[in-house]
Amino acid sequence: MKPILLQGHERSITQIKYNREGDLLFSVAKDPIANVWYSVNGERLGTYNGHTGAVWCVDVDWDTKNVLTGSADNSCRLWDCETGKQLALLETSSAVRTCGFDFSGNIIMFSTDKQMGYQCYLNYFDLRDPQQIEDNQPYLSVPCSESKITSAVWGPLGEFVIAGHENGEINQFSAKSGEVLKKAKEHTKQINDIQSSVDLTMVITASKDCTAKLFDSTTLDHIKTFKTERPVNSSAISPIMDHVVMGGGQEAMEVTTTSTRIGKFEARFFHAAYEEEFGRVKGHFGPINCVAFHPDGKSYSSGGEDGYVRIHYFDPHYFDFELEA
Repeated sequence: MKPILLQGHERSITQIKYNREGDLLFSVAKDPIANVWYSVNGERLGTYNGHTGAVWCVDVDWDTKNVLTGSADNSCRLWDCETGKQLALLETSSAVRTCGFDFSGNIIMFSTDKQMGYQCYLNYFDLRDPQQIEDNQPYLSVPCSESKITSAVWGPLGEFVIAGHENGEINQFSAKSGEVLKKAKEHTKQINDIQSSVDLTMVITASKDCTAKLFDSTTLDHIKTFKTERPVNSSAISPIMDHVVMGGGQEAMEVTTTSTRIGKFEARFFHAAYEEEFGRVKGHFGPINCVAFHPDGKSYSSGGEDGYVRIHYFDPHYFDFELEA
């Protein structure tokens, strides 16, 4: 399994995202540039230039027409995927932490950080209404007073957003009324990442409490738990196998205080049903900040604190692998 190394960022990677077909991979980092790559050979297709601060999140709509990025420069930007032209600039009063298109690609959501005296808000815009964009007025803005949103994804059918919070809670926020539909608190510490399964029936959360957990997206019933001994920064569900990949490592600021032995920064593979770890992939020279499966399940990518994105194509025997129960 020889990885393809993507070198396009000067600072640590914050998020990577495949489009629905999986031919493109989008990466954003703590530098102001958003990159798009061909996933098959790691060639860079282009960049989206315009942000002036670290970019925290990226999303692409289902027909790969538009790209959405949220940044610490207090803005959320909409781009034309093909040309790299900026289509809309939504300014906020604090950093944009998460962003996402709903399944139709018509409605976007993004959440802002609680900082500099501003509260954390979850904002919904309808892209079909140019007035909302022009006036920078979301049709719905939900304040999150208790604990700020650290990660979020759209639920199935675009009815609500599933958000993970700093205190370990998961909430469903309705996209129509903004009210909290369901709540779950299974994690004890901050949720670093939420990703949905390919059919949107499940979500997996990665938390600082050293676990990743699988939830039903509609009921928020807790299904499975995957335990490790260090904080989990990101986790993803395989679209074709009952597998889960997790990436983690220490906090960036604590890296210098531990031993220099490489090998703690592996991507770990767990069986989704048995909750057993069955494999690890070494590679990054620092904590893995984000992982993503290719939509066809034949490869996965990881982005690290070292500023590299690695695309790993699985060996043939991975697909025949059966866990001994």
